[in-house]
Amino acid sequence: MTTASDSIDVPALLAELKRLGVKELRERYESLTGERCSSGNRDWLTKRVVWLEQARAEGGLPERARRRALEIADDRDLRFRPPTMVTRQIARSHTPDIPDRDPRLPMPGAEIVRVYKGARIVVRVLGGDAGGFEWGGKRYRSLTSIATAVTGTTWNGFHFFGLNMKGGDHG
Repeated sequence: MTTASDSIDVPALLAELKRLGVKELRERYESLTGERCSSGNRDWLTKRVVWLEQARAEGGLPERARRRALEIADDRDLRFRPPTMVTRQIARSHTPDIPDRDPRLPMPGAEIVRVYKGARIVVRVLGGDAGGFEWGGKRYRSLTSIATAVTGTTWNGFHFFGLNMKGGDHG
C-alpha cells in the first residue's frame, strides 16, 4: 500500500535529472537496475530513471506481473512490425490471380502509402472496368502519373511506391 510518505516529488526529480549529463544519467540508471546501459538518449534515460525511482519508492510491480513481463521479454522472436519484404510477400500471397492485372498491384480498395519529402502520399487502388488509382481527390490511370505529379519529375510508379519487387526479391 502506497502512502504519501512513500511517493517521490517528480517535478523536483526531473529538475535534478535535467542538470545531469548523459554519462551521469547512465550511471544513475545502472545503479538503480544493476545492469549496464549503453544508451545515449537523454529523454529515454530520464524517463527510465524517474520510473525506476518511482517504482523503488512505491513498490514497483507485483511479483505476478513481474514474472509475466519476464516471460514476454524472453520471447526472442518478438517484433513490433514485420519486415517490409515479409509484409509484401503476405500481401501478394492473398492476392488472387486476375487476368490482365499486374501481380505487383494490391487488390482494389487497398491503399499504397509512401512518404516523400515529409509528405504522406496515400493512393487508393481503384477497381472495376476503369481501374486506375485515386490520389488527392483525382483519378489517375497509372502510378507513374501520380509519381510524376508528386515529384515534378518522371519516375517509374512501381519503383516510386516500392512495388517493383518480384516475389519478395529486389528485381
